Amino acid sequence: MARGMVIIGAGECGGRAALGLRELGYDGPVTLVGDEPHLPYERPPLSKDAMVSEAPEIKAITSDAILAEKSIRHIHSVQAVAIDRAAHAVRLSDGSALPYEKLLLATGSTPRKLPMPGLGPRCVYLRTFTDALAIRAHLSAGKRIAVIGGGFIGLELAAAARKLGAAVTVIEAQPRILMRGVPAEIAQIIHDAHVAEGVDILCGDGIASIADDGNEVRITLVGGQEISADLAVIGIGAVPVTGLAAEAGLAIDNGVAVDAELRSSDPDILAAGDCCSFPLAVYGGRRVRLEAWRNAQEQGALAARNMLGAGEAHAAVPWFWSDQYGLSLQIAGLSDEGRSTVRRDLGDGAFILFHLAEDGRLVAASGIGPGNAVARDIRLAEMLIGKRAKPAPEALGSQAVKLRSLLAA
Repeated sequence: MARGMVIIGAGECGGRAALGLRELGYDGPVTLVGDEPHLPYERPPLSKDAMVSEAPEIKAITSDAILAEKSIRHIHSVQAVAIDRAAHAVRLSDGSALPYEKLLLATGSTPRKLPMPGLGPRCVYLRTFTDALAIRAHLSAGKRIAVIGGGFIGLELAAAARKLGAAVTVIEAQPRILMRGVPAEIAQIIHDAHVAEGVDILCGDGIASIADDGNEVRITLVGGQEISADLAVIGIGAVPVTGLAAEAGLAIDNGVAVDAELRSSDPDILAAGDCCSFPLAVYGGRRVRLEAWRNAQEQGALAARNMLGAGEAHAAVPWFWSDQYGLSLQIAGLSDEGRSTVRRDLGDGAFILFHLAEDGRLVAASGIGPGNAVARDIRLAEMLIGKRAKPAPEALGSQAVKLRSLLAA
């Protein structure tokens, strides 16, 4: 078999990379390997649309016909079990081997497991479409759902469960929800929206024990409170899938460690998406790992270019979003880089918090509002961050000053 481009991980990132190789004119073999039976699909709808739809469907990013037309070989329902770096080959769980010229690891992340005894069949995690279908079957009026973890996925799932009439309790050991990367002022608005919709949010109390007898889940908190649920969905973060890379001797640092061009410690092996950590130039080379839909898209496309020798550095500004109860939360940049904050009110309850570094540089913008109220200004803020702009705080806070005008400054 001729050597070509092999991609391990057939999700958003891997799928975009495979398509990108063909769009760039590469005419050698392209093989996309995934452990799920599905076409590459988008994961954000799993905690949103898939939870409220009567007949959930995968939001595929391509089709069998397109893959065939572009001569992209999609091997599904198998795992890559070993990389032979010397031979430039990947061994699969079905016993076959794939020779590669360049290899891309787009293995993603997996839910962080709750490290305590007592978990059973009614204690579940959300990562795949199959997981989503299993959870969706429990979301109906009269059902009791416990969500362990007050992050984006848990809260989106809580919102969907309430929309379908289930009783929902969110359990968060931290002092508030959305502790990671979301300013307290915005997290409080999300908190209040959930409470207004009937969600019971319990913060600042850890779990002492869980008992799942197959009929219900009984959760006892450290403070003594007990919660009974028909289903407990655990959403306490995610960990990068690095086993294959580690066993092959690649450098690991909160994910597969790659350089700005997504190359691992082996120059013929790249990594992209949730599974890798990389230096962000806009933050002085700070090494980060991003679990974000757009990052998976962008790095999939960048990996394709660099597999073909482009030598292009990752330069995008991080961007995250979440929709709950008609509110849209969007964040550009990394808010923990900021040392001061300027608020800009947009009307109708929408506002943006601009996060400034000590030297006055804009490093992040966090916004919330109904519908798409903050989308345009967050996009402009993203461009300012990318330019390493130092806009005047009074200009950022004034509705009379258009953000676009600051780009020309």
